[in-house]
Amino acid sequence: MSLNTAEIIKSSLQESVEAKLKLLADTAPIEKTAQLLIDCLRRGGTVFLIGNGGSAADAQHIAAELVGRFEKDNTLPALALTTDPSCMTALANDFGYGTVFSRQVKALMRPGDLLVAISTSGNSESINLAAQAAQEKGCKVIGLTGKDGGKLKDLCTEAVVVPSQRTCRIQESHITVGHIWCELIEKAI
Repeated sequence: MSLNTAEIIKSSLQESVEAKLKLLADTAPIEKTAQLLIDCLRRGGTVFLIGNGGSAADAQHIAAELVGRFEKDNTLPALALTTDPSCMTALANDFGYGTVFSRQVKALMRPGDLLVAISTSGNSESINLAAQAAQEKGCKVIGLTGKDGGKLKDLCTEAVVVPSQRTCRIQESHITVGHIWCELIEKAI
């Protein structure tokens, strides 16, 4: 490997560590959002998760940890609304992509449920419309975002904003936060 490759590796790892250190400096948002998740699940609610692209994969990952297990053998109600291509493509075709999550939220969520809305920029129309729809249904919304939080942070009950400008570093931190949530949920339930 060339020295440049080693420098890129070290720089990338350092950026990832720095993003997490910024989260470590103020853990209150992670704690508050974890408590919202715990309260929802204790009341018998369902956690719904949404995201686009890599954030869709994160939504599915976190849902799988809750439904399957993180480390303990818990079976908790969670659903990523990113996993039904027939529904998503029909909604995108018939109503526009911006509605692919908000229409599912309107159809599936009930008061007491919780939406985890994941967007690295906080400015994704499909995510923000879903957050609004969840609030209108009387559901709490957790934002998992980055940069300055975008519009999403103001549409949420609580938000974890990763203070980074790079999408890859934000996503790395998002899955770390998701794992922390799962650990706290398993200890509480």
